[in-house]
Amino acid sequence: MAGHSQFKNIMYRKGAQDKKRAKLFAKLGRELTVAAKMGGDDPSSNPRLRAAIASARGGNMPKDNMERAIKKGAGGGEGADFEEIRYEGYGPGGIAIVIEALTDNRNRTASEVRSIFSKHGGSLAETGAVSFLFDRVGEIRYASSEVDSDTMFEAALEAGAEDVITNDESHEIICTASELHAISNALEAGFGEPQSAKLVWRPQNTVQVDDNDVPKLLNFFESLDDNDDVQTVSANFDIANDVMERLTA
Repeated sequence: MAGHSQFKNIMYRKGAQDKKRAKLFAKLGRELTVAAKMGGDDPSSNPRLRAAIASARGGNMPKDNMERAIKKGAGGGEGADFEEIRYEGYGPGGIAIVIEALTDNRNRTASEVRSIFSKHGGSLAETGAVSFLFDRVGEIRYASSEVDSDTMFEAALEAGAEDVITNDESHEIICTASELHAISNALEAGFGEPQSAKLVWRPQNTVQVDDNDVPKLLNFFESLDDNDDVQTVSANFDIANDVMERLTA
């Protein structure tokens, strides 16, 4: 396992996720609001909203919170004017970082993200500086406990997916960006609603992080995760299994 999903798993096992539930709901709600504003409040005709709802449910966001966020976006209410921004740069150990943010104050977010990079020994770069090291693909997730790996692999490939990556926690179905919603719908018919179905920045290759840089890297990611405007963080790092075991022990 590599990249930001690895960081998420480390923090989850250390018990940090529960402490950040309110912040997680705020970020999920922001995406629901933006999706509803851009494409309307009907998920059947708004693929982005459908994906946002799947992610919100996967994060155990209360139904009332979801409905309020969608109504805010569809009605153009206060707080619905968010701008999408992408930041790119290099983190501790020279790893490549792609950040997606939703903000109502572009200058504030840029200043805060730049400060996080600087504080943790990273450097913010121009747009396009590192994104060429990633592929923009669709990613659909199901819990590994819901269906066995062979069944999921066969169904995903039949639906048109490019790859299926299974670990102890989940099945990650990878597909082209243009086929995301068609394949998600096909799998949903057989296995129910996924934990998430979204576009992601997937690294083409990963960089092994030096043991000494791991604590710096995790603190860097935690600071980004704590920022209200940062929605997703993608990176091209890998951590050795023995280091992973020590962190999660």
